[in-house]
Amino acid sequence: PLVLLPRTSMVSLRLQKRLAASVLKCGKGKVWLDPNEVNEISMANSRQNIRKLVKDGYVIRKPVQIHSRSRVHRKMDAKRKGRHMGTGKRKGTAEARMPTKVLWMRRQRVLRRLLDKYRESKKIDKHLYHTLYLKCKGNVFKNKRTLIEFIHKAKAEKAREKALSDQAEARRIKARAARERRAVRNEEKRGGTAEKETPKDEAPAAAAPAEGEKKEKKKKAGKKEGAK
Repeated sequence: PLVLLPRTSMVSLRLQKRLAASVLKCGKGKVWLDPNEVNEISMANSRQNIRKLVKDGYVIRKPVQIHSRSRVHRKMDAKRKGRHMGTGKRKGTAEARMPTKVLWMRRQRVLRRLLDKYRESKKIDKHLYHTLYLKCKGNVFKNKRTLIEFIHKAKAEKAREKALSDQAEARRIKARAARERRAVRNEEKRGGTAEKETPKDEAPAAAAPAEGEKKEKKKKAGKKEGAK
C-alpha cells in the first residue's frame, strides 16, 4: 500500500541569498546558508539582518576552491628543457614562432647597452664608440662576447700604435739633441782654429815694416858713401 507523507513546504531563500551576496561582495553561488537555521534566515529581509547572521555564522562565504598549478609548472619546466617541442607540437612557421626582427632587436639592444656602459665607464672613447656602433648596425658582431673580444683587440692595437709613436718621437727628440750638440762642438772647433791662426798673420805683417826700414837705412848709407 502507498504511504502518503505529509507535504512540507520549502521556504524560498532567494532574497536572503541575493542580499548576502551583496553584503559579502561575492556571487550567489559562493554564499552558504545554514540549513539548520532556515527559519531564522528566512526572517531576515534587510542587509542589516544579513550582517547579523554573518556575524553569528549562519551565513558565510565559501572558501576559494584550490586550482592546482603544479601540473602546469611541471610541464613548463620540461618545455624549457626542450621537451614537448618537436615538429609534431609546432603549429606555425619558424618566422611566425620567433620572428627574425625580434631576434635582431634583442641583439642590437644588448650590444648597444654594452657600448653605452663601456662609454660611461671610460673604457672606450667616443670615436671608438661610434665606430663600434656602426659595426653593430652592420651585423658584424653576432653576440656580446665577440664584441667584447673586438674591443680588447682594438684597445691593444691602439696602445701598441701609441707606444710605437712615442718611441719614434723619443728617437726624433734624441737625434735632434745629438745634432744640436754636434753643431755646438763644430762651432767651438771653428772658433778655436780662428784664434790660433790670427797671431801667425800678424807676425809677417809686423816683420814687413822692419824689412822696409832696413832697406831705407841701406839706401841712405849708400848715398852718403857716394857723396864722399
